[in-house]
Amino acid sequence: MTIYFEKTYQRCFGTFPLKGQQLHDAVLAAAEVGYRAFDTAQMYENEAETGAALQATGVPRDELCITTKVDIANFTGEKFLPSVEESLKKLRIDQVDALLLHWPAPDGDIRESLQLLQQAQRHGLTKHIGVSNYTAQMMRDAKALLDTPLVTNQVEFHPLLNQDKLLKAATETGIPLASYCSVARGEVFKYPIFADIGAAYGKTAAQVVLRWILQKGVSINTMSTKPANIEANFHVMDFTLSSIDMHRIEDMTKTGYRIVGKDLVPYAPDFD
Repeated sequence: MTIYFEKTYQRCFGTFPLKGQQLHDAVLAAAEVGYRAFDTAQMYENEAETGAALQATGVPRDELCITTKVDIANFTGEKFLPSVEESLKKLRIDQVDALLLHWPAPDGDIRESLQLLQQAQRHGLTKHIGVSNYTAQMMRDAKALLDTPLVTNQVEFHPLLNQDKLLKAATETGIPLASYCSVARGEVFKYPIFADIGAAYGKTAAQVVLRWILQKGVSINTMSTKPANIEANFHVMDFTLSSIDMHRIEDMTKTGYRIVGKDLVPYAPDFD
């Protein structure tokens, strides 16, 4: 992993489920406050709009870190590379910074999709490769199967869900975690603890949550359409939560609140 990628990806702007003018305005606002990492996916059906918005920001390509993810429908030898080439065309670039497998293969056999992912890298379609929604054991298996390092496993990660098994696997494999649903789609705001802690630091509840994730060693992927929130979400590097506050928040993981599971995504794996 390059130092640039590691630093930039700590704060990534996600584009799901945005489309149209809403997406365009949000991407421009994010770039304005300093975001340089942007995340999209074939499944989001907004790659073309994301590409147009990124071009409209005027930020030089070499300053951007662009991630997209391959849909499981394209996990075959006939479809994989052509689908990535189509993604690049939509994004208006020659190469993504990171190409991820959006989900593990539905049959649980991750070997073929990982090999296809590595082929995409060897063809120069992506600088880095990664995965999303992998279990701890899948992370270990992926490391054993590949001769190229995975730069991330993008997973649901927030203070209302215990992901200690994934954190342990990240340490063991050297595959960093990246969060999605970082504020549990607003669920965290039902709990006063985050605002209470934030008051002591002069920060919002959301900033406290995002800072907790960062201090857990996980990069953050956030999305908002409100300029004020976009800016606030970016400014989480200028304070540090105390060990006491980290432990107070840690207790919230006992809530066990999971957003993305088999009820929402039938082909999701049996999560840890």
